[in-house]
Amino acid sequence: MTSFKSMLSIVALGSLLFAGGAQAQTKPTVGIAMPTKASARWIDDGNNIVKVLQERGYNTDLQYAEDDIPNQLSQIENMVTKGAKVLVIASIDGTTLSDVLKQAKDKGITIIAYDRLIRDTPNVDYYATFDNFQVGVLQAQSIEQGLKLKESKGPFNIELFGGSPDDNNAYFFYNGAMSVLQPDIDSGKLVVASKQMGMDKVSTLRWDGATAQARMDNLLSAFYTTKRVDAVLSPYDGLSIGILSSLKGVGYGSGNMPMPIVSGQDAEVPSIKSMLRGEQYSTIFKDTRDLARVTADMVDAALSGKTVTVNDTKTYNNGVKVVPSYLLKPVVVDKSNWEQVLIGSGYYKKEQFN
Repeated sequence: MTSFKSMLSIVALGSLLFAGGAQAQTKPTVGIAMPTKASARWIDDGNNIVKVLQERGYNTDLQYAEDDIPNQLSQIENMVTKGAKVLVIASIDGTTLSDVLKQAKDKGITIIAYDRLIRDTPNVDYYATFDNFQVGVLQAQSIEQGLKLKESKGPFNIELFGGSPDDNNAYFFYNGAMSVLQPDIDSGKLVVASKQMGMDKVSTLRWDGATAQARMDNLLSAFYTTKRVDAVLSPYDGLSIGILSSLKGVGYGSGNMPMPIVSGQDAEVPSIKSMLRGEQYSTIFKDTRDLARVTADMVDAALSGKTVTVNDTKTYNNGVKVVPSYLLKPVVVDKSNWEQVLIGSGYYKKEQFN
């Protein structure tokens, strides 16, 4: 027979367990706004950040806007209305969110720009990203390496592609690359036959591969009927695939027309396969698992009133303020190290490339 004292103990224990369970379920919701599922990279980002946050006990609300700005605005407004305490936003256009972010800030919501800087608003608290200038530097250095530029006299013909003009990162990628390439362009060792330089001339709206392919078609027919293009600066794998399709369409990669040196970014599976076929020369690997972890650390610190760890407080001025940032290191990948970097880290499985 159970004693009254034992019953009190059981009730007390039950109360503690209930309180603990309730406490475990009261971690707030984190709203996660991603731009599109059209890129495998963003799917990986979404999956990784949800996994890390849920492992830490947070509820998550992950939404993809399919590169539709009004859709993303509506999704973020819904997250605010439903009571998210933190917003993690990879914006489609980082200049269009001012009003909704003011609504969020008025409700005390912490706002973290994810990968892409949110511009023209004071209402962004932190920025988690990779060193975007360094991404461009690595892309340009891989072109130098592929051309053996340092030991060659040249001249080599190069064409330049930029990312979407509404994505702040695109300017960092381009400027980083040009910090390496411009001296060789100035000396005549590299020649831009089209003379198309600067983001106002080389950008590719929404990072669209078909748009890049059409532009490469035009460049080839206008400037390369009697000479070859030796290299193409491409800031993203999705653009590289389109550029390569254009090049292959006029015979590059066959006969006596070797493929130009073409860069990329995000280490997407189709581009790694292209690299192994001897088409795309290199890509930039950004481990989204690390970015998810850094972002989750920011969420933890912000919600617990602790100091949020950042490692850059100078670089990312969004037009209103310098946004405290945490920058991760990108890694250049080519045929010589892809297996060590991508398979060795567990990011991909070897059978994905068989």
